[in-house]
Amino acid sequence: MKQPHSAKEMFITRALEKILSDKEIKRSYHSQLKKACEVALKDIKSEVSFREEGAKEDRSDTLPLPKDGSTVIDADKYFLPFELACQSKCSRIVVIALDCLQKLIAYGHLVGGTPDNLNPGKLLIDRIVETVCICFQGTQTDEGVQLQIIKALLTAVTSSSCEVHEGSVLQAVRTCYNIYLASRNLINQTTAKATLTQMLNVIFARMESQAELEEKKKIEDEQKVTQSDSNAEDSDPPSELIVQDVQQNGEVDNEHAEHSTEEIVSSIVGELISAAVESETENAVVQNGEHLSDELPSTSPALGRPVGKVRSPMSDQASHHCSEYTEDTVSIESGDLHEQTHTKFSHVLQKDAFLVFRSLCKLSMKPLPDGPVDPKSHELRSKILSLQLLLSILQNAGPVFRTNDMFINAIKQYLCVALSKNGVSSVPDVFELSLAIFVTLLSNFKTHLKMQIEVFFKEIFLNILETTSSSFEHKWMVIQALTRICADAQSVVDIYINYDCDLALVNIFERLVNDLSKIAQGVELGASLNQEKSMRIKGLECLVSILKCMVEWSRDIYVNPTPQTNLASPAENHSDSGKGSLSTHSSSSLLSAGSSQNVPNLRLDNPEQFESIKQQKGILEQGIDLFNRKPKKGLEFLRQQGLLQDTPKDVAALFHNEERLDNTVIGDFMGENENFNKEVMYEYVDLMNFAGRDFVSALRGFLEGFRLPGEAQKIDRLMEKFAARFCECNSSMGIFASADTAYVLAYSIIMLATDLHSVSVKQKMTKEQYIRMNRGINDSKDLPEEYLSQIYDEIAETEISMKPTSSKPSRKGAPVGTEKQRKVIYNMEMEQMAHTAKALMESVSHLEAPFTAATQLDHVRPMFKVAWTSFLAAFSIGLQVCDDPKIASLCLDGLRCAIRISCIFRMELERDAYVQALSRFTLLTANSQITEMKAKNIDTIKTLIAVAQTDGNYLGKSWLEILKCISQLELAQLIGTGVRTRYISTSTTAKPGNHKTPDESFAHPVSKMDQKRMASLQESMGETSSQSVVVAVDRIFTGSTRLDGEAIVDFVTALCHVSEEELSSHAHPRMFSLQKIVEISYYNMGRIRLQWSRIWEILGDHFNKVGCNPNEDIAFFAVDSLRQLSMKFIEKGEFANFRFQKDFLRPFEHIMKKNRSPTIRDMVVRCVAQMVNSQAHNIKSGWKNIFSVFHLAASDYDESIVELAFQTMGKIISSVFEKYFTAMIDSFQDAVKCLSEFACNAAFPDTSMEAIRLIRNCAKYVSDRPQLFQEHAGEDLTIPAEDRVWVKGWFPVLFELSCVINRCKLDVRTRGLTVMFEIMKTYGDTFKHHWWRDIFRVLFRIFDNMKLPEQQNEKAEWMTTTCNHALYAIVDVFTQYFDSLYEVLLDDLYVQLYWCVQQDNEQLARSGTNCLENLVISCGNKFNEETWDKTCALVLDVFHKTLPTGLLTWRRGDLDVSGSSLHSSAAVHHEDVIDDADVVTSRQRAPSQDHRERRSHSLSKPAEDHRWGELCVKSRWLNASLAVHGKIDCPFAGYSRRCLLSVWCSWS
Repeated sequence: MKQPHSAKEMFITRALEKILSDKEIKRSYHSQLKKACEVALKDIKSEVSFREEGAKEDRSDTLPLPKDGSTVIDADKYFLPFELACQSKCSRIVVIALDCLQKLIAYGHLVGGTPDNLNPGKLLIDRIVETVCICFQGTQTDEGVQLQIIKALLTAVTSSSCEVHEGSVLQAVRTCYNIYLASRNLINQTTAKATLTQMLNVIFARMESQAELEEKKKIEDEQKVTQSDSNAEDSDPPSELIVQDVQQNGEVDNEHAEHSTEEIVSSIVGELISAAVESETENAVVQNGEHLSDELPSTSPALGRPVGKVRSPMSDQASHHCSEYTEDTVSIESGDLHEQTHTKFSHVLQKDAFLVFRSLCKLSMKPLPDGPVDPKSHELRSKILSLQLLLSILQNAGPVFRTNDMFINAIKQYLCVALSKNGVSSVPDVFELSLAIFVTLLSNFKTHLKMQIEVFFKEIFLNILETTSSSFEHKWMVIQALTRICADAQSVVDIYINYDCDLALVNIFERLVNDLSKIAQGVELGASLNQEKSMRIKGLECLVSILKCMVEWSRDIYVNPTPQTNLASPAENHSDSGKGSLSTHSSSSLLSAGSSQNVPNLRLDNPEQFESIKQQKGILEQGIDLFNRKPKKGLEFLRQQGLLQDTPKDVAALFHNEERLDNTVIGDFMGENENFNKEVMYEYVDLMNFAGRDFVSALRGFLEGFRLPGEAQKIDRLMEKFAARFCECNSSMGIFASADTAYVLAYSIIMLATDLHSVSVKQKMTKEQYIRMNRGINDSKDLPEEYLSQIYDEIAETEISMKPTSSKPSRKGAPVGTEKQRKVIYNMEMEQMAHTAKALMESVSHLEAPFTAATQLDHVRPMFKVAWTSFLAAFSIGLQVCDDPKIASLCLDGLRCAIRISCIFRMELERDAYVQALSRFTLLTANSQITEMKAKNIDTIKTLIAVAQTDGNYLGKSWLEILKCISQLELAQLIGTGVRTRYISTSTTAKPGNHKTPDESFAHPVSKMDQKRMASLQESMGETSSQSVVVAVDRIFTGSTRLDGEAIVDFVTALCHVSEEELSSHAHPRMFSLQKIVEISYYNMGRIRLQWSRIWEILGDHFNKVGCNPNEDIAFFAVDSLRQLSMKFIEKGEFANFRFQKDFLRPFEHIMKKNRSPTIRDMVVRCVAQMVNSQAHNIKSGWKNIFSVFHLAASDYDESIVELAFQTMGKIISSVFEKYFTAMIDSFQDAVKCLSEFACNAAFPDTSMEAIRLIRNCAKYVSDRPQLFQEHAGEDLTIPAEDRVWVKGWFPVLFELSCVINRCKLDVRTRGLTVMFEIMKTYGDTFKHHWWRDIFRVLFRIFDNMKLPEQQNEKAEWMTTTCNHALYAIVDVFTQYFDSLYEVLLDDLYVQLYWCVQQDNEQLARSGTNCLENLVISCGNKFNEETWDKTCALVLDVFHKTLPTGLLTWRRGDLDVSGSSLHSSAAVHHEDVIDDADVVTSRQRAPSQDHRERRSHSLSKPAEDHRWGELCVKSRWLNASLAVHGKIDCPFAGYSRRCLLSVWCSWS
């Protein structure tokens, strides 16, 4: 290792010796330099010898440490020769000196921290930097010297051993800047530019690091205090540990510090030179019109920082250009030093960064020379370089730079104003860099630049897109920048809520989407076909990016039922991935990293509030638009909406504050002579304060808010009020004698301004004329000529104009004729844009506007609401008019994203519109021509399928459109495979009013289709049959299991609707959807019952319709599908008291009832029979439907149907009841009713008899299991437990038997009657009293006249057989259970016997008397007094009502005697008997009311004298009475005998 003094000998001695050995040193003008070098060498040698003697024993083998005071070179002593060498005119000597200085600084031997001897106010390092910078003398400077200057300055600025600050930093940056501009060597240019970038990075990184260290130190101090408070004495404080660690590391690492710094600098410069040489070799010259990503700064591998592309060597320029530029630069930078003396910086590093940044901003603001700009001119290259360096600073900005108020204000006051000018530059490079800087500002500083961003958008971005005369290059670069902005979700949402939801700001998001939509549609692009196509693609990319951002933003509330696809991920990587681009579709990218912390003007994110403001803004904009057309109506509208008070002051305030009001309309309104208008004008002027302002300034301020009207009277009123207000605010001014003077002067100033600045005025007014015109206006005196002359000069220099508002370039009108004319118009518009943008940017540079960082998901809904039509128009037109795959892919992506958004937020109108558009472009709908299908239509089909897979939970009614397309897709697949090519539609026009179903659109056979066209069609259609498409379609139906409860209902509803349409085609019905219905029913069988019941409510109704289809094949398929589904469902079983099986099997019942096809009915019966045979143990509530189906089959005339159904019923009654009777109790009544129906089918008497037998078996089940009925409440909980066996068991059996008796032929009803009374006799002992009353009501229905046949023969047969049989059986049952029945049913029985005796049928009447006789004989010994009274009263009543009065008074020859006389004589003759009958009747208990009512008509009807047969009846009654009297030992014999005797006497 070398000794410490060897380094000095190596760096200094050698350099001095080289200088002395140079031949130029011998010249006289180098004498001072020569002497200084010799003195320095002598001093070094003496110092070396002195140190060798004093340090022989402890000599170190290592290089002295830079910070060791004993080894630091005495700069004051040894710097002088190098300073003189740098001032030499010999380039070789200068290079040697600069190289030595660079090495000394790099190795830390030259620190320069001591005060300068020549200038004690500065440090030596400042003198060193200045010495190095002086070496550059302009374009004539040697190239080697230039390179050494760059190296030395880079080392000085980036070195950690010396500190270069403030003016020295600016000087170093300026020198490198000038070298880049003046050098003809491409290597030196590139090195200077890279050095500038590296310097700036170091300057700003040091500022950030220093702030970070201070923050860490603060935290460590707090932790130290906390640890000391907690008595943490066992460990060293963190700060001490860090210091110790640093010291230890320093002892080791400082050994290599000197070498590392030199190596780093050498490597950097070497790589820069190599890159420049390669670039020069390849002739990489930047061309105008390149993509934005190619124009932006790229990244240097050596520096890791953005640097610009290498440009061609500049042509020879006059050296004085460089010197002039240098002087100008110096003046700006020196001004920087004095301008910020009042600003407080937290650290000198912060001041360095601020000064450099502001200097670059001012450099970028310098105007370019008029006329065509030379690409190699200093001015243009300087502007481009400054913009590139600013872009680099902004892209690498740290937290301090992004949040410090000083830098934020510098951006507002300098950078944004510079961008307002450069942002409309006609030079593509400048314009492009300005856009890149703006994008970066939007990324990192949007929370501070709300107003500036609005100005840049509305005055530059959107105006360039909207104006028809703007060049393609400018539009292209703007849309490239927009591509990066639109790719970030946070930015997109922030733009909407901060501008579109602000009452005072422009709707940037809405305008942006509208403009992009027009570009995507190819509207007024004014470019070639290829350019137009590229623009359309970029416009679509921006729109799709916006939608993807919205999808990304709302992803947390999206539920994907089939997560096979990732919609939010970009379909492909775009080429616009420059360094200024933002993270694609990332809500947490750099745009959102705009450091919201420490920002006082952030607002809370409240979606409801923003939505309310947006609605209010819409109303306000409507009112403003109305005001600009009709002022009075506009103000009235705003009043009605509550946005404006009905006072002149509020209207005046509106005129002051609302910039969107038309200035011309405001002037005309305030100039009107109406009272309200004048009051508004007075308030408007009174709101202005002219105190302390000169007259011309006050007049400018007054006129900048509106345009003066054209009428002199209106101007007069305005000027009069202005003059009064000005004199009121400046009463102590003393210039004007009265307000009249101000009024006349104001008028004259307006005339002067018009005269001087109007193009139509040829001869301008001179100053003398103006002064002469204003003589005598000041109360007959003159105003001072100097005053008037000053006014004239000011007006001549600057015209009176309104305050700057948004520029509105021409968007419509006649197209520009030539390219030259277009450029002229565009340049004029750009100048106007620049003027307006600069004025607005300056006006908002000091404003603070609250900015909201969006965080809520609900913003997407209103965003999409305002823009969905523009999106739809762009994508629809793109798909319709263009076959380019790229455009089609973007349109489909956009439609898919739009559907996702509308689905997530349940926006039904928007969702349906997008789905309909997508389905329309599949060419599968009824109004489309499938023969025109192309690749884009196939892609549309795939997209539609993907939508169905990913957004199924949200599609709602839009499922109908999707499933229609899928239905037609199946037909297209058949065409593609050649199966059904004869059904391709060849019609090219649709007749009005000719509405066809989708299938019918294919139903026209092809007559003569070109074979080549057919092959092409089949090829394109064959793509629909690809494996991917088929699998994707299947996934829609298999994936239905993942749909939620609401979605599956919508899906099933739509599928059933499509199935109906398929089946409605009479010519070619299809069952594709019907098959899918069966499939999804299988798939979704495992859903919960609540969901499945809703699904089956729809499916069941559809199966009802399909099962009744006149096409037997379709109906057969439906029934068979129902069978399979039912079997599958029944296998799952059912818990007690559930009724879903009943709902599930109801379609069988409906089909059986409505479909008259024997085949289908037979199929239904067989399906149900199979269920019974295989799944009886699982059937619960479904038994009701099964019995209902068999009930319908029982009345059929087809023997096979009836036989199969009855066989199954027989099995149920005989075996199933035995095993599963508990589960069938609810259906027991239905089973009995079904058997009754079988019994009533007259076509099959054997079946009828067997059915009655099975009914008899049912009664046995009731008798054997009464407790089951009692325990099973069923659906009707009102039935008492003790009556359940009656209501659910006995009564259905007896009632159905009575129905059989009433409906069937003689043999069947006789059998039924026998079985019914057999059941009563067998099981009657278990019946309760009120059950018997119900039974007898059923029995008495047999005798109901209303139920009897109308034909006389049948009626006679009925009464002779059935009624007669029933009457005997009734009395027999009554006799058997007399003890239980007589109290409740004796009266009813007597009424029924009374009715039978009165009938014309002799057999029935005789049976009545016989039954009464049998009843009295059998039960007379059980009669009590009351019963005997009733019995005797019955006999008396019968005799009284049925007397043959004609026979009692008949004589020969008296055949014409009227019945009335006979009746009256008989009444007199039997008066005593009637009296006795009344006594008996009064003691009789009234019979049951219901039977008396039923028989009242027959008992009150007087007997008629019909024929002699009645005599026999009466005689029979008399004999019965005597028999009763003689045979019965009655306890009341005396009374009874007297009654009977009376009857006998009357009869005899």
